[in-house]
Amino acid sequence: MEARGARREPTMRDVAALAKVSTKTVSRVINDLPGAGPEVVERVRAAARALGYRPNLTASSLRRSDRRSATIGVLLEDLSNPFDAALLRAVEDLARQNDVLVLAGSSEDDAELQRELLTSLATRRVDGMVVMAAGGHQDALQQERERGTPMVLVDRPPTFDGTDSVTTTNRDSFREAVLQLAGLGHRRIAFLGDRKTLWTSQERYTGYLEGLAHTGLTLREELVLTDLHGPDAAQVATGTLLDLDEPPTALFTAQNLVTVGAMRALRDRGLHHRVALIGFDDFPLADMLEPGVTVLSQDVPALGRKAAELIFARIAGDHSPPTHAVVPATLIRRGSGEIPFSNDRDDSRTGALAQQSR
Repeated sequence: MEARGARREPTMRDVAALAKVSTKTVSRVINDLPGAGPEVVERVRAAARALGYRPNLTASSLRRSDRRSATIGVLLEDLSNPFDAALLRAVEDLARQNDVLVLAGSSEDDAELQRELLTSLATRRVDGMVVMAAGGHQDALQQERERGTPMVLVDRPPTFDGTDSVTTTNRDSFREAVLQLAGLGHRRIAFLGDRKTLWTSQERYTGYLEGLAHTGLTLREELVLTDLHGPDAAQVATGTLLDLDEPPTALFTAQNLVTVGAMRALRDRGLHHRVALIGFDDFPLADMLEPGVTVLSQDVPALGRKAAELIFARIAGDHSPPTHAVVPATLIRRGSGEIPFSNDRDDSRTGALAQQSR
């Protein structure tokens, strides 16, 4: 039963009566189909606005000849992360221009959760998906793609064929940044990384190794700590590095939240003006610290726009070969990555400073 006093939702029949046209004509106008003149279109839309009519998009999509739902799904790792949030916004901006609704979720880098979210989006008949693949196997993504769902992978490439992707210059940018630190005299350069299962972490670590090799530096296993999830873990890991008998004089942090944790550790010990740091990915207020945090900044809006352009092209029927687009990262120098190593700050003094400031 309808609750007493509840306002009845206006129907297509109501719009037709007010506009003095047939329900078939209203349907054509609502679904942007040809067959109605400009004056009729305006009259129907005016009647719909006056009545507060809202079309049932799910039902109407079943009747449309193109069978589209005017929705896309976006699955990222963590929408609370500034990187993911900015990426989603860029996709959303282009979707809005195409009158498409975005349904978004966080996979938390959990393959099973990602599978559940994929199923949920598929049952809602989204027209396509933009996905940041969880670490490990991509079986669920491949299965969904083989069912015919248009898909673009962002930040991490697919391990299967027939799918577009958009990434940045992870390896090359990291290698060049190592060369910068080595050029400032640093010989003990530490690496703090995200989860090893992630393609981005692997690429950035490879760039770190290539940078060391190019400058003739030997890899020191004790200076490499990975599988750091979040700023708290990174802060503890940085403290462990600073407690070494021969602590690092420079740090590389391979993800923005890892950078935040490393900065906290350096500031807690009063070493933020003595130990150089370069982080991958920018983050809010990084330029407001003293010194400002030097970062390898991904062009997140460009990544999102490119992913959105690719998915909408595929939805529109583009059958060209898969594209792997690469958006370059940019080294933004703010001070923390430009701290030189000087001879008056030898190994023992660096360690002593760490001990004294705790």
